[in-house]
Amino acid sequence: MTVPLVTANGAAIPAIGFGTFRMPKVEVQKVVPEAITTGFRHIDTAQFYDNEDAVGQAIINSGVARKDIFLTTKIRPDRFANDVFVASLHQSLKDLKTDYVDLLLLHWPVFSDAPLEAQIATLNAMRAAGLVRHIGVSNYTVDLMRKAMAFSDAPIITNQIEFHPYLKQDIVYAEARKLGLSLTGYFAMANGQVHEDEVLKTIAAKTGKTVAQVVLRWVIQHEGVAVLSKTATVSRVRENFDIFDFELSAADMAAISALARTGARMAKPEAYAPQWAND
Repeated sequence: MTVPLVTANGAAIPAIGFGTFRMPKVEVQKVVPEAITTGFRHIDTAQFYDNEDAVGQAIINSGVARKDIFLTTKIRPDRFANDVFVASLHQSLKDLKTDYVDLLLLHWPVFSDAPLEAQIATLNAMRAAGLVRHIGVSNYTVDLMRKAMAFSDAPIITNQIEFHPYLKQDIVYAEARKLGLSLTGYFAMANGQVHEDEVLKTIAAKTGKTVAQVVLRWVIQHEGVAVLSKTATVSRVRENFDIFDFELSAADMAAISALARTGARMAKPEAYAPQWAND
């Protein structure tokens, strides 16, 4: 089936992507070709993940043309200075076995080696050079999203952030909608916590779906939000992909959103994480 698209600032992003965070290269080589064969056309990696070379080979091994894959990678925060940034992107392209990526993100909002304005300028330069089709950010607060967009000549299309039922992201979500940005959600399964949740299990039983499918569906039913799924188990790839043949009711959406609580953020590395409004 054709995956629905999330549109933002001139870009079209497949609504569900396959993420490779914490995936060793051997798992990438095994699972990513299966994900692409199943129908995933949005693949996400990063320099931090140390698996770009495996992702690139897995795309080749899938037999699906590179032009049909929406490929995202991210620049490490310690490579934000212009000369290192450019060299690291060229290395990523070499590892990914491609001459461009569809989306390049700044992985975390860190300014120790280059101010934000300079980082955004380099992103723009890489887009102008044809090495990336679209640019974006990751883990940005409302204030940082506004600043990034003000500094950028080219459209910023997404902010990749943690997004799961236990984390209240309404402030960032509302601002992204105002700015025309999409959000790309990661950690949708909340490190596995969702599977033991009675509210989610009840909704899953009612809809005839699994908890994972319900959560992934909840994410993409937010207008302008794409979701990254991930599994190291080949048999679960199809399960994660099969979320387009049902809809959650408004009541179910509200019940899932009501699970949000304080202190639920999971991605908060001390050296990189910003101060979020809801924390």
